[in-house]
Amino acid sequence: MTDAGDWCLIESDPGVFTELISNMGCKGVQVEEIWSLDPEFTADLGQVYGLIFLFKWQNKKSYAPPADENADHVFFANQVINNACATQAILSILLNRDDLDLGEELRNFKEFTADFPPDMKGLAISNSELIRSVHNSFARSDPFVNEMVDPNAGKDQDVYHFIAFTPIHGALYELDGLSRGPVNLGPCDDSSWVEKANEAIKKRMESYGSAALHFSLMALIRDKVEQMEEMIEETDGILLSLSEDDVEARNRANHSRMMYEQVLQQEQDKRKKWHRENVLRKHNFIPIIYNLLRNLAEKDQLDPLVAQAKEKAKSRTTQ
Repeated sequence: MTDAGDWCLIESDPGVFTELISNMGCKGVQVEEIWSLDPEFTADLGQVYGLIFLFKWQNKKSYAPPADENADHVFFANQVINNACATQAILSILLNRDDLDLGEELRNFKEFTADFPPDMKGLAISNSELIRSVHNSFARSDPFVNEMVDPNAGKDQDVYHFIAFTPIHGALYELDGLSRGPVNLGPCDDSSWVEKANEAIKKRMESYGSAALHFSLMALIRDKVEQMEEMIEETDGILLSLSEDDVEARNRANHSRMMYEQVLQQEQDKRKKWHRENVLRKHNFIPIIYNLLRNLAEKDQLDPLVAQAKEKAKSRTTQ
């Protein structure tokens, strides 16, 4: 695997991933963090296009399922850039779905690389100006990043890795860019693949034993804003078709519409929150902090505040 080069490390966050997908041109998809794949927890997700599993990578062959050598119909790319695994896991789902609006750029990329072997697909991802620029647009603003990296700490630092699970042509596949190829986990359908993925994820987690590992799971699902807007429009059509005398049916429809509007408002508020957080992630606050401290110093207010903070810290340590 090559150096990270000009690919930055991005945060594992549903708001980041949702906006990243949108900025690459794909429509109708959002990402949700989930805490369980049990049916009672996944029922509210609606249509699930794929799952992204994050775990702390270990340099050992504790879990190595055999790759499917006859999976030419699967878009699979080897990971050639260290910091690209999150974006690559997302692409592993998007580019294997025939029911998504990928947008012109990703659609052309999929067609262009269709006959490439996995290593060339990985290189194509790393050299895509669109994918790289969108990925890097979510870099945290950290002016001290080079000064704070310990060159001797590399082997001791935690390294996290992303893999994807998605159904393809009636089979569930595990797509890990560090593997030789896609792993066929067996036949499935739209109603059973999430349960099958749950079993595979649990098996992978158990393979690490009692080690202190961190896991995270996210689902690529249908855009809930788009879905609720469609449900409201459909309910309005039902209301128009009902007679004024059909009070019971109209009450049911109005109640459903009210619930859809509540979910829509919640999702719109969540999108605004995600966007605000993404803006803050990218913003460099150092100049603001510097000027604030300088103004306090010029007014002889900085030293008293520093002394007060030291006293508070000292009192906390003695308690």
